[in-house]
Amino acid sequence: MALSKLPLYSVFFFLYTSLSISSQALSSKIAVAQIKDQQDNEPFVGINVGEDVSNLMSATELVSFLQFQKVTHIKLYDADPDILKALAKTKIRVIISVPNNQLLAIGSSNTTAASWIGKNVVAYYPQTVITAIAVGDEVLTTVPSSAPLLMPAIESLYSALVAANLHNQIKISTPHSASIILDPFPPSQSFFNQSWISVIQPLLQFLSKTGSPLMMNFYPYYVFMQNKGVVPLDNSLFKPLKPSQEMVDPNTLLHYTNVLDAMVDAAYFSMRSMNFTDVVVLVTESGWPSKGDSKEPYATIDNADTYNSNLIKHVLDRSGTPLHPEITSSVYLYELFNEDLRSPPVSEANWGLFYANSTPVYLLHVSGSGTFLANDTTNRTYCIVMDGVDSKTLQAALDWACGPGRANCSEIQPGENCFQPNNVKNHASYAFDSYYQKQGRAASSCDFKGVAMITTTDPSHGSCIFPGSKKITNEARTVVNTTSPSNGAGGSRLISFYSSRISAVDKALKTFLTIIFSILLYIPFMMF
Repeated sequence: MALSKLPLYSVFFFLYTSLSISSQALSSKIAVAQIKDQQDNEPFVGINVGEDVSNLMSATELVSFLQFQKVTHIKLYDADPDILKALAKTKIRVIISVPNNQLLAIGSSNTTAASWIGKNVVAYYPQTVITAIAVGDEVLTTVPSSAPLLMPAIESLYSALVAANLHNQIKISTPHSASIILDPFPPSQSFFNQSWISVIQPLLQFLSKTGSPLMMNFYPYYVFMQNKGVVPLDNSLFKPLKPSQEMVDPNTLLHYTNVLDAMVDAAYFSMRSMNFTDVVVLVTESGWPSKGDSKEPYATIDNADTYNSNLIKHVLDRSGTPLHPEITSSVYLYELFNEDLRSPPVSEANWGLFYANSTPVYLLHVSGSGTFLANDTTNRTYCIVMDGVDSKTLQAALDWACGPGRANCSEIQPGENCFQPNNVKNHASYAFDSYYQKQGRAASSCDFKGVAMITTTDPSHGSCIFPGSKKITNEARTVVNTTSPSNGAGGSRLISFYSSRISAVDKALKTFLTIIFSILLYIPFMMF
């Protein structure tokens, strides 16, 4: 039907409806494009999930825990079927791995590679968002005898992805130790260990061709420990530096305020020396241990908290590196849990942000990151007794807290509010928290030789109010002014008022549109 033969009010209605639909469609397309751009291009902080943990939670519990902690990217050291199944429809992005002991089979047989992709990728994708496959782990430096198998394994897996039409969605690479880069400072003089060029050259060609990242495991902790007296601790921990303390590359005059940026740029310069400038560095491991033996005095809770908190902030600030300020490498923290089954030294079992029971080893301090990875957003933390501590050890810690530690232990005396329940665990938790609060909630003050832990859950019970409890603040407010409304009530009124304003505006808009539409309908009849 010709538009000219439609009644005028029909024309208005047609135009009105078309414009509305077009506007909605355009808005939808813009939103999708913005989300895709955000997901694909913005740097992120992920976390490694190791499983050398006694009493590890189930896969379903693990995924629920990751969601609660606002984790969006993880890396596994295998392709655990239970975890991959539990990740379905969660939108958590995962890197799966081929363990080193499977390289021989996959690198020797295209059929085995195709079977691995079918079993560990095709079976779960796209419900489970697999973003990459890490082939082996630090193969060149930990199992050099398997180095000749690395590229055949990568090529075979890639061919299997092509056959499954997933090669554009899922990248393939292999994580390397920082030690494959020689002469790492100044970064401009860095180069790959020449003994591995026969592997690195074709690997970089493959990464460039497929748009895959160079995966590197970078640990400023080890750089500091191996270069004490040369590399200052503050440079390793991302702490603010005076200009005179910054590391300067004499060849480029680039200033480095932290060790990690220098390590990342060393990788870029090493690739540049081999004429590769289009491969991005992905940091697949980085972290700091919270406990060590006598030979590792810098493996402390305070240093681990400082490093990881500042690392997260550094990535989310998207400031790039001195060489590439336009490119911020994404980083996977090492690691989610303390892997207590790892072999010595002590630090090997103490890289995690959480214990196996999901309580935090320490609380990160990163403003603006929300509840990501046990970040302290409430500024209310408490120090309590860990589960499973024997009474004798606990009694010794309690004696120290109430004695030399000068904690306020008056509330756990007979007849006082916190005497019940009358057991050493309850009394020690109160004493530990008293000491912890007096020390300004410093992470290192909640240890007591490994029997205490930090929590965000208020341990107060009944009339027993712990020293750091919000209840103390609320009681004080009530005494000072019993007629003053609480912040919660004020907030409710504000929300109610804001909602009323929105509702009022919405009604006014609807009324306006109704009037306009009525006029448009009425105009044609006025013309006859």
